[in-house]
Parts: sequence; structure tokens; C-alpha cells
Amino acid sequence: MHSTPAPNPHAETVWTRLIRASTRVQAEIEAALKAAGLPPLDWYDVLWEIEKAEPDGLRQFALQERLLLPQYGLSRLIARIAGAGLITRTPCPEDGRGQILALTEAGAAARKAMWPVYAAAMQQAIGTRLAGDEARRLADLLARLV
Repeated sequence: MHSTPAPNPHAETVWTRLIRASTRVQAEIEAALKAAGLPPLDWYDVLWEIEKAEPDGLRQFALQERLLLPQYGLSRLIARIAGAGLITRTPCPEDGRGQILALTEAGAAARKAMWPVYAAAMQQAIGTRLAGDEARRLADLLARLV
């Protein structure tokens, strides 16, 4: 027989605070990007993953795995980013239904313009509220959940 560990009475509090902290930090980063006239945060993640895959581009299903977004949400997001001219979509030669996503010069420029604003907002939202050793300890603890 396997014994079940006693429930951690703090698990619910940890979960709630993780979600609230994530929501707050994302909102602050989104606001900073918007104030700078830049695309939304989820665009950055897409552009960055495609940029890392260059020069051959990235299949949409691989992008979905890296971002952990539902297919319907990612398809709409990719359509908006492509419509803005930041990525191209070309048919995959091996799979007629698949697409290969590649960054355009405008997409690379947008991603590069977003990073300093993103990084500064992240620093403001997290780095100013946690001392260096606190941030390291929290990162170590969160790594155990991943």
C-alpha cells in the first residue's frame, strides 16, 4: 500500500499568489510595451522563438509546443503577426497542411525594439521588489515546480 503524503496547507496560498503575481507582472509589462507603441507581450514570445529557429524557420506545431498555447489561439495570433508583416508563412514541402514560419526584417526589428522595454518593465516589476538573493531563492524554488 502506498501512503499518501499529508496535504500541504500552504499549497493553495502558493497557487493563488503565483497566479496573482504572474497576472500583475504581465499587466505591467503589457502596459510598458503599449506605452512605447510596441506590439503585445505574446507577440514577443512568438517572434523570439521564430528568431531562435532561423535560418530555416519554424513549423507552427513546434512553435505551439514551445509556447504551450492552444492551437486555435496560436493560429489567430500568427495570423495577426503575419498580417502586420512581422513573419511569413510558407507551405511546408513535407506536409501540405503545415506551415513554416520565418521572421521578416520588420519582425526582427520589432523584437529587438521590444526587448529593452520588456526587460526594464520586468526589472521594475520584479527586480525592484526582491533583493538579488531573494530573487535567486525564489527562482530556485519555482524551478522545483517546473
